[in-house]
Amino acid sequence: MSKSDLNSPAFAKRLKRRHAAERRFKLIGLGAIVLSLAFLALLLFIMMRNGLGGLNWGFLTGSDSTDPHTAGIWSAAKGSFLTMLVTLLLSFPMGVLAAIYLEEFAPRSRWIEWVEVSINNLAAVPSIIFGLLGLAVFINTMNLPRSSPLVGGLTLALMTMPVIVISGRNAIKAVPPSIRDAALAVGASKVQAVFHHVLPLALPGILTGTIIGMARALGETAPLLMIGMRAFIVTPPGGITDPSSVLPMQIFLWSDEIDKAFVQNTSAAIIVLLVFLLAMNGLAIYLRNKFEVRW
Repeated sequence: MSKSDLNSPAFAKRLKRRHAAERRFKLIGLGAIVLSLAFLALLLFIMMRNGLGGLNWGFLTGSDSTDPHTAGIWSAAKGSFLTMLVTLLLSFPMGVLAAIYLEEFAPRSRWIEWVEVSINNLAAVPSIIFGLLGLAVFINTMNLPRSSPLVGGLTLALMTMPVIVISGRNAIKAVPPSIRDAALAVGASKVQAVFHHVLPLALPGILTGTIIGMARALGETAPLLMIGMRAFIVTPPGGITDPSSVLPMQIFLWSDEIDKAFVQNTSAAIIVLLVFLLAMNGLAIYLRNKFEVRW
């Protein structure tokens, strides 16, 4: 482009239109952020106004009760912890190993393509379908204890595993091929190159995807409805096979009570659940920033 073209009115007009389009795009993006934060602030304000007065030591250490003044969330919180523990112990190793196999070792065949499509589709399946699957397989077929963290963890692991596989494959794919080539060049086997060099570099992305998937599982209610975790449980579970409830289910049950005094308990339980979710997402951001490698 010559100097005369740069000084022409047509070029100045095109440049002005481009700058106007960029400004509109920035304003739209800023508006979307402000709208999202406004809804979040409104939710936090309503929950804080209704439930902050109910947050006390008795509420945090008590169990469910028909009396709203003595009801607490310790039983549901412990049930959520045990359920998430079972989910993590099952979904994380199996999801990571599946991602490694599909990305590094699986041959390019029609069968593998079908498996990849199935995993992508499973990540978008409504959560209640996994609840029906857990009811049919783990309770009706395997006769595992109903309304237990074991069955809840198995069901949520089925729902979380596709997310871990997809995030794990993306993280492994992001590792430069030169890392693999260098390891193979010095005599490492394919397995050694993957597990000693590629996997540690992909671990931040894998952990981030895992924690985000676990945070989604922590807030799920529909799958747990199908396996009976909406029962009235007073005694905190002593193990993964004992009957228990979880925080989202406890919130659902209290919100359905006729007594208006349960409104404060419901809002207080929502605050506790939001704290759990924000802590898990904060942990994901911390791990990503701590272990992230820039190429």
